[in-house]
Amino acid sequence: MASFKTVMKSGHPPTLFAAFLYFDFCFAIWVLNGAMGPFITETFKLSPAQTGFMISLPILAGALMRFPLGVLAQYIGRKNAAITEMSVIMLAMAYGYLFVSSYNDVLAMGVLLGIAGASFGVALSLGSGWFPPEHKGLAMGIAGAGNSGTVLAVLFAPPLAQAYGWQTTYAFAGVVMLLPLAIMIVLAKEPPDCEHQTFKEHVSCLFTKDGWAFSLIYVITFGGFIGLSNFLPTFFYEQFAVTKVEAGRLTMLAAFMGSGIRIVGGYFADRMGGIAVLSVVLLAAIATLLSLTATPSLALTTILFMLCFAALGAGNGALFQLVPLRWPSNTAVAGSMIGEIGALGGAILPNVMGLSKQYTGSFSSGFVGYAAFTAVVLGCLALWQRKWVGSWVGPRGKALGTAVETEQGRLRPATA
Repeated sequence: MASFKTVMKSGHPPTLFAAFLYFDFCFAIWVLNGAMGPFITETFKLSPAQTGFMISLPILAGALMRFPLGVLAQYIGRKNAAITEMSVIMLAMAYGYLFVSSYNDVLAMGVLLGIAGASFGVALSLGSGWFPPEHKGLAMGIAGAGNSGTVLAVLFAPPLAQAYGWQTTYAFAGVVMLLPLAIMIVLAKEPPDCEHQTFKEHVSCLFTKDGWAFSLIYVITFGGFIGLSNFLPTFFYEQFAVTKVEAGRLTMLAAFMGSGIRIVGGYFADRMGGIAVLSVVLLAAIATLLSLTATPSLALTTILFMLCFAALGAGNGALFQLVPLRWPSNTAVAGSMIGEIGALGGAILPNVMGLSKQYTGSFSSGFVGYAAFTAVVLGCLALWQRKWVGSWVGPRGKALGTAVETEQGRLRPATA
């Protein structure tokens, strides 16, 4: 096994660090309304369904913005796209501080928070672009661990909201964005792995079966992570009558597991194969989701969520070990497309949980439905891998020793 030091020497660590920080702070802003959900719900006396919709709107908006930003990054560069996005985010936070005063304003702010959620494909492609194929899983895992921004949001937003008002929290978020923006400008270098392609070639992943297969898996792994991490503060607050700040801290434990294990998932995917790791973590997710339907104690529920988030986080890392192997020359676009569909799945989950609580009096139906969907996707993965292995990826999802050669002499993966 290559040591961590060897892996870092094979790429450009300052760019990887800048990409991680960019994604981390953007992710924190993306989930702000979820972290402050109990405060917003109390202010406007929202029903469970209204709360679910309010929490899901930033996820939905961010999902829809991911693919356009990924395409833009192929033309202006990933570093320039990141700098532009962070600048716009700071303006959006100023709007939140100055003008949000009603439920409709909160919904409008949810759309603006979605700008931060668009960062995914650009961050991962920028961070991993300097690294060779055999180390891209770990590099993408490190960049993707920026979803630990959820931890920052649920740890700091509730105390700030309680002390200064939840609208003021938007202002704090806008100010702290100066840190990743400055580091991106100073440290990051545009990777050399971007080929000059036509628009049709850039968006070719939209028209392959593999692109949609990856997206469906990501609906489970990342959709579950973002959907549950946004909804958990409300879940803990309503299910166990803890304080708003305690609900945020409990959510932080689960979110920290999911974001940290993403690196481990990418690392083991490089060595054991992304397909093998995905199969294991999907089984683990099914088991923990079904266990949550029994409505155990607060302590056991927290542990089960931590295990569930660990499985989902490892799945995120494993899936994105496969993406640059399948689309080596337009990873930003492919990653953005997959991230977009996956995040859309996350937007559905808070609505499902809210409706389940409103109409059945329990969250259990939401957990059962999500577990059943995961089981279906796991079965599909067993069928898909038969076509993938030997075509563009090695046994169990490891990198092939050689790529397929085109007539023009360029390296590319086999097409679906």
